[in-house]
Amino acid sequence: MKHKLKISLLGWVAISIACGILLGQVLPSGVARIFVTFNSLFGNFLSFAIPLIILGLVAPAIGELGKGAGKLLIITALIAYGSTIFSGFFTYFTGVAVFPKIIAPSAELMTLENPESLMLKPFFTVAMPPLMDIMTSLLLAFVVGLGISAIKGTALQNCFIDFRDIIMRLIESVIIPLLPLHIFGIFLNITVSGQVATIIVMFLKVIVVIFVLHIVLLLIQFTLAGIIGRKNPFVMLKNMLPAYLTALGTQSSAATIPVTLRQVLKNGVRENIAVFTVPLCATIHLAGSTMKIVACAMAIILMTGEVVTTGQFVGFILMLGITMVAAPGVPGGAIMAALGLLGSMLNFSETLQALMIALYIAMDSFGTACNVTGDGAIAVVVNRIAK
Repeated sequence: MKHKLKISLLGWVAISIACGILLGQVLPSGVARIFVTFNSLFGNFLSFAIPLIILGLVAPAIGELGKGAGKLLIITALIAYGSTIFSGFFTYFTGVAVFPKIIAPSAELMTLENPESLMLKPFFTVAMPPLMDIMTSLLLAFVVGLGISAIKGTALQNCFIDFRDIIMRLIESVIIPLLPLHIFGIFLNITVSGQVATIIVMFLKVIVVIFVLHIVLLLIQFTLAGIIGRKNPFVMLKNMLPAYLTALGTQSSAATIPVTLRQVLKNGVRENIAVFTVPLCATIHLAGSTMKIVACAMAIILMTGEVVTTGQFVGFILMLGITMVAAPGVPGGAIMAALGLLGSMLNFSETLQALMIALYIAMDSFGTACNVTGDGAIAVVVNRIAK
């Protein structure tokens, strides 16, 4: 019986980048413009969908988090948010020290800030104006989410849960499957424009830096957990290794929950605490994903010749920590939830957002593994506090 070959999202993205680079050197411009036209349409659709994604994911997430929020739930959520924010600022200040030394502005890449200046143009465009801007959708999501958590009725909560299911279907069935084709078109256009070598070198440098950073972050998390929980951090980290490796393969925090739960119990966390914190943190604790988004955004800003400012990133990281709570549990889900902030707070064009997606997905396994392993550290801290 033949087994159907299943390629992961990372695999499709890698194939898309490779094909875009290779075919960009041989395809006639008329053929290449077909894909550029698709990119224009898909980019406009993303702009339309992003406010809906934010509203559909954030509002019910806040509402569910607040429903019957007990002391332990609030403590766990605050620790998870604190860990995510720490990861963002840790990455930012490391990036400020390291990235300017290894990433130089590219005169060619500066054109990517404005897709109109690229060599190839779409045959036609279709305007798809969003129903609301990004900040309006965020504010509406917070107001509705907090309102849902405060009232006794469930009708509005159920409506937003159904709306979230629609948004999840949109992400899983339309946006994620079409992303590789979008990325292929971006790299095809970049190759025709003679900019691809610069971008690939930048990708490799950022991947190496983030890999080192996520190991250091885990050491910090487990050292703090060891101090609070009065346990050996290196033994705990060793016990979490099966969860780390499982997450590398699945690229999903949710799919790794059974293994994470088993390893957390091995670290001496009481079962009633473990079965509560592990599934919750799989949803709301995305320190590794935040690290990747912050680092990739800084690298791309530097490459386009812009200045990375602390004031700009403080707000971005704080908002990103909240948005990550609502990130859907599918490969690439976190970057989809963050696109709105990238556009509204860091002024990323559609083309730069596509580069962010490609760079993020290239390291998706490491970010998920960092998220999952860090959940084990939080479980130990909560276990100690709950005594």
